[in-house]
Amino acid sequence: MALVTLIEDDSAISTSLRETLVERGHTVRTAATALRGLALVTETAGDAIVLDLGLPDLEGRDVIKMLRAVTDAPIIVATARESEDEIVKALDSGADEYVVKPFSGAQLDARIRALLRRAGADDGAPTLVVGGLEIDPRGREARLDGRPLDLTRIEFDLLHYLAARAGSVVPKRELLTEVWHQPYGGADGTVDVHLSWLRRKLGESASNPRFLRVVRGVGAQLVDPTG
Repeated sequence: MALVTLIEDDSAISTSLRETLVERGHTVRTAATALRGLALVTETAGDAIVLDLGLPDLEGRDVIKMLRAVTDAPIIVATARESEDEIVKALDSGADEYVVKPFSGAQLDARIRALLRRAGADDGAPTLVVGGLEIDPRGREARLDGRPLDLTRIEFDLLHYLAARAGSVVPKRELLTEVWHQPYGGADGTVDVHLSWLRRKLGESASNPRFLRVVRGVGAQLVDPTG
């Protein structure tokens, strides 16, 4: 189904995950160091990357940034680090998904398939227009009054999800599930931080919102300020 690059220095975990993913139809190549993983991805990007943060040669968040410089393939962070701060930093660095050890190969397979389905759906999705905002999921580009917005991957996904439901208040738990892919819930603070950063890039503030409205304790809403 997919060419998966597994960057994991624990040989037992690497072997177990590889065997399960291969059984489920994926082609898996493994690397025990960040530099080896980067070399594999630079040679052939593949369809998905599974990355442990605790590698022996480079800090995990630095590896994410290096990977993002050479590929747009989805990156799933698979690590024992479970603090909200670590999750936020990894996602902000460019990761698409975050899973905490221990987890099964079956769960990892499901997350890979979900990311690939989502990428396939975006390929044929139309450009969304909300007032002066234009969101193109195929090119993963957003413009405000014709000006390109410099968004991280997670900021783009958050904006696109809200734009597709413009006018409706989207609960934070739904955003955590659909944008951050945390089906069992997560920290609301993660959503709040990204909403704040997204609002700043839209040129507005909490006291003077235009497109982005936050309903305290409930969720967020993207609106057409001209409507």
